[in-house]
Amino acid sequence: MTDPLGDPLDDGEGPPDDGAADDTATVICPYCSEPVEIALDSGGGADQSYVEDCQVCCRPWQVTVHYGEDGGADVFVEALE
Repeated sequence: MTDPLGDPLDDGEGPPDDGAADDTATVICPYCSEPVEIALDSGGGADQSYVEDCQVCCRPWQVTVHYGEDGGADVFVEALE
């Protein structure tokens, strides 16, 4: 399906654009073991990987996010050092 400009409305390459995608996740820091809520960006694609620092102990994580077709996000963090 296309919009009036001929662009695809949903290319199937990410979470749905209907606001149903997860936009936060609570993860456990692999260093200090504290639960931390992080913001997610569904506009970054279905598979994402980036570095983010713990909000409690400031040590770096490797964050991996995978969005399913339903907009649900699987989020994993691991120690970077």
